[in-house]
Amino acid sequence: MSLISKLFRPAAAAVCLSACLTIISATGFAAEKVRVALGDVVSVETLAFIVALERAKDRGVDYELTSFAKEELSIQAIVNGQADLGVGTPYSVIQKSKLPLRILFQVSRLVFFPVVSNEYKSWKDLDGQPFTFHARGSGTEAIGNILAKRNGITFGERSYVPGSDNRIIAMMNGQIKATIVDLANKNKLLQMAGDKFHVLATVDNPASDEVVFASAEWIKNNPEPVKIITEELLRLWREMKTNPGVIEEERAKRNLLADQPKEVLDEVIPFYAEGVKEGLFDPEGGGESAAKADFEFYTEAGQLEGTAADFKVEDYWDLKPLEEARKTIGG
Repeated sequence: MSLISKLFRPAAAAVCLSACLTIISATGFAAEKVRVALGDVVSVETLAFIVALERAKDRGVDYELTSFAKEELSIQAIVNGQADLGVGTPYSVIQKSKLPLRILFQVSRLVFFPVVSNEYKSWKDLDGQPFTFHARGSGTEAIGNILAKRNGITFGERSYVPGSDNRIIAMMNGQIKATIVDLANKNKLLQMAGDKFHVLATVDNPASDEVVFASAEWIKNNPEPVKIITEELLRLWREMKTNPGVIEEERAKRNLLADQPKEVLDEVIPFYAEGVKEGLFDPEGGGESAAKADFEFYTEAGQLEGTAADFKVEDYWDLKPLEEARKTIGG
């Protein structure tokens, strides 16, 4: 059986893949499965993260993945102790709740693009107009808030449709006219209907879009899984820099997304090649410099309260696993 038997849609309820992901640890440490909460759909865009987890599994880290329909649900799963390792953007939750959640690795940056109907020639034309985002408090809404502020406009009614692919479908069907989507779906929309839609100027200082995080207590109590997963993420992200095709090589070798149609699988190499080119993936996994950039971005977006310079990295990140992984891997 393939690891992932279908492409999950955001509208679906949270789906547990434990039956597909269970292995028997053959290493020297005994541990329960690492429960991973993915605040996104399992797709080409999240494939690299799955590959890194599979490589960690080769080293004995058993895991169970749950894909949630909304990012806030994955964060809530960590907060409630229903999951151990999360993928999302927990900055606002950390600040507001004072919960000891800590970020370990930057999975991707906010390389997103505002796409609009041709009736909107510029940002000024969107003043008072409806706008659609991925979810409340998401990176897409943060980008929208910043761009609205910089262009002196106020959005009209805000709506939320999880998944860039679903927002593209809604645009093609005429249900929405302005949104923000990821790199792959921007390209797809322009390829299918470039005569009807165009891209507006976006931010030039992308912050973190998705990060790996966990509770400080879980990190402390599970040093070996944390070490292995962080190392495999860093190792793969560095490999992608010089060979974006490694994701497709690993996908084919491990039979991931095997039940997807050919046209979906054909997107893997172009997506990661362009993603590397556009700076979607930091080969160093983020760290202190990424944290400081995130503080600036999310305070400007209004999702963090205060002045960026007053934020302390250690209140949001646990840098030790990433720093140790860099020493282990070298380079």
